[in-house]
Amino acid sequence: MIEINQIATLFLAVALYLLGTYLVKKVNFLNRFCIPAPVVGGLIFAIVATILKTTGIVEIVLDTSLQSIFMVTFFTTIGLGASFKLVKLGGKLLIIYWLACGFLALMQNVIGVSLAKIFDINPLFGVMAGAVSMEGGHGAAAAYGQTIEELGVSSAVTIGMAAATCGLVAGGLVGGPVVQYLVNKFNLKPSTDEMEEYIDNDEKPVEEKSFMHQVFLITLCMAVGTYVGDFFTSLTGFVLPGYVGAMFTAVVARNIMDRVKPGFVNMKEINLIGDVSLGVFLSMALMSIKLWEIADLALPLFGIIIAQALFIVLFGVFVLFRLLGKGYDAAVMVAGFLGHGLGATPNAMANMSAVVNKFGPSRRAFLIVPIVGAFLIDVFGMPIIITTINLFK
Repeated sequence: MIEINQIATLFLAVALYLLGTYLVKKVNFLNRFCIPAPVVGGLIFAIVATILKTTGIVEIVLDTSLQSIFMVTFFTTIGLGASFKLVKLGGKLLIIYWLACGFLALMQNVIGVSLAKIFDINPLFGVMAGAVSMEGGHGAAAAYGQTIEELGVSSAVTIGMAAATCGLVAGGLVGGPVVQYLVNKFNLKPSTDEMEEYIDNDEKPVEEKSFMHQVFLITLCMAVGTYVGDFFTSLTGFVLPGYVGAMFTAVVARNIMDRVKPGFVNMKEINLIGDVSLGVFLSMALMSIKLWEIADLALPLFGIIIAQALFIVLFGVFVLFRLLGKGYDAAVMVAGFLGHGLGATPNAMANMSAVVNKFGPSRRAFLIVPIVGAFLIDVFGMPIIITTINLFK
């Protein structure tokens, strides 16, 4: 057995992130489906570690105690991006799209838990293959997986990561063909009306003073938010992880700062901190998963993912497309919906970019989908996931 301490584990996580970045640029398949760099690097290490263990050569034990800090930091930066000014720009279509994402989160958990019962596996595995990994992606899978494992369910993180990876690929595969079908069937063309674009006034270069202001704001929200989560759990008995409290504290802080001191929140620097935190967090989460623990669950997991993909395609084509007006913008938003409904917001952006490059621009879609996919989706998703976990814990 080889034990790797927390500092060496941190170094390894960064190294694997850089390896993943290199491979994503070089391998067309990885680039095409927007597979995150830390997922690639971390998964390679997990596969190697699994081979070494199952062949009896050596078992590698990692100290991932620093992982939770990066996790909470990432979710806090998501909350700080939740400016209500953005919501106003989206109008009615943003509300419809947002509500549809909330309904999808509910149905993904219903599908996951129901099929888990049919396959006679722990229903919490169905939660991990539901809204956690589908709408939530790898970040949520790692975060909620830790919460579920703390409830005594082993391999939850591994199940979630596997489901999230399958979802990413599925989201990339179905987006283009579905929109192609809608465009051809309804003879859709880009609209000519103009929509005001939101421009965040933070294009100035990163500066030490401003950067430290953002660090102060992030750590303040983290500190207050983790206590909020602990207090809520002790008061209600519901498991509310600290990162959830931190994110909602950050939402409140962002909108207070917008009123009290506009311009204080610099999203260029916030996003930089968030991207670094997410990269290290995911890399650590992936490299520490134990693939040998889910061999017996491969078939049920695959069945749940197929069911999730079929549902979102049918819902997107026959319900959401019509609710959004049956126009070209609606079709492009369906592409985004399939992308982040099965994977992540970058997947949604990749789907929509492929569509508009072929058929023409859709400014409305490129405003609404990132706003909902980046942070509004969690307003519905988190309560649904947390409630489901508590129902079946």
